[in-house]
Amino acid sequence: MNVISRGIRNAFRNVIRTFSLVVILGLSIGLSLTMLIAHQAVGDKISSVKSSVGNTVSISPAGVRGFIGGGNPLTEANLQAVQNLPHVTSTVAALSDRLTSSNTNLQPAIKAGSLGKRFSQNSGITFRIASGSGFGGQVNGLTPGVSFNFTPPITITGTNDPTNLSDNSTQGGGTFSLKSGTTFASDSTANVALIGKSLAAKNNLKVGSTFTAYGTSLTVIGIFDAGNSFSNNQVIVPLATEQRLSDQSGDLTSITLNVDSITNVNSVTSAAQKKLGSAADVINASQQAQNTISPLQNIQSISLYSLIGAVIAGSVIILLTMVMIVRERRREIGVIKAIGGSNIRVMGQFMVEAVTLTVLAAILGIILGIIAGNPITRLLVTNTSRNATVGARGGGFGFRLIGNNFRAIHAAIGWSIIIDGLIAALIIAVIGSSLASFFIARVRPAEVMRVE
Repeated sequence: MNVISRGIRNAFRNVIRTFSLVVILGLSIGLSLTMLIAHQAVGDKISSVKSSVGNTVSISPAGVRGFIGGGNPLTEANLQAVQNLPHVTSTVAALSDRLTSSNTNLQPAIKAGSLGKRFSQNSGITFRIASGSGFGGQVNGLTPGVSFNFTPPITITGTNDPTNLSDNSTQGGGTFSLKSGTTFASDSTANVALIGKSLAAKNNLKVGSTFTAYGTSLTVIGIFDAGNSFSNNQVIVPLATEQRLSDQSGDLTSITLNVDSITNVNSVTSAAQKKLGSAADVINASQQAQNTISPLQNIQSISLYSLIGAVIAGSVIILLTMVMIVRERRREIGVIKAIGGSNIRVMGQFMVEAVTLTVLAAILGIILGIIAGNPITRLLVTNTSRNATVGARGGGFGFRLIGNNFRAIHAAIGWSIIIDGLIAALIIAVIGSSLASFFIARVRPAEVMRVE
């Protein structure tokens, strides 16, 4: 007990030095803890991103993108060939088509505009000349000075996952948000539909309302908001219903494979290509995911290097301080040994002193770490995200994904991090003080007294 009490008292022999050392060492421990918190927070976010962003493989009929191109549709057999591939957690199958005035009583919520007319002109769609133009009948293409009554078609998608809008080529992407009503089951065969909010407003449709498509009455069971005009101008129905009503039994226009992690996306893509051969085009979003993860990995590297630097700085501070203290007390060590004190007793006294100083510094460091954990993490994120998103501004969707992932990072400060940091600080203190006192304690008392 004498060794412990003497060591604690010695820690406060020089108040100014003790205060200075506690503050400096506390800052080092606080920085270490802050970097540890940031490293863990970003690591957790990387794991989350790997399991949710860019972990899809998109399959479409060979030569087709949305309603552009040509070729033959995918089949149920193609779906069965890829849905059980290793690392595939789920599949989304869809059949998309277009509703026009010839097969629906719905009015589109999007006006054609100059782009719609141009796109339709290039696609070879026949236009009817507006009344009063001086022409009659139908003509193909656009003639300068002539107005055409072109009405954009409405996208209708049959799917086994009504809340998934990941097929940008036909469904327009976005985030599904049900505003009213309910959705349908993945295996439903009912004549029901989900309607985008813009389309519903244009046609005065509410939950329970009906409309016609393919000569059949469909009941609106839900109204959704996808966050963009294109997606909100569409109809979503059960896959089996769309196949039956459009006379495309067993046909599919897209298959989306959800993979357990982006690290397995490329292998799943290769396996799907091998299974389907020339019947399908298989692509993935692994590059987009990598663009999202790379800035996060940069933050993680910065925090790791800063953590290592702070730990090394703390170790050096403890070592040099204890070397200085031990050298100042050479005569005291000589006296202790002269009256029978052992090397272990001498080392123990200085180790207790170092641990006392470190515990005080650790308390200060933990407080600083808790206060600065989130602000410093956000600072690292902000500086890195500015650089990361400069190259992503050309692709709006990718830019939004990167921004959302950075904003979602939150540093969680748990007891495990605090305890780990405290244990690490104590280990450094014990090693630093034991090394310093070990070499002095081996000196003979007579040599010390003679020098003094």
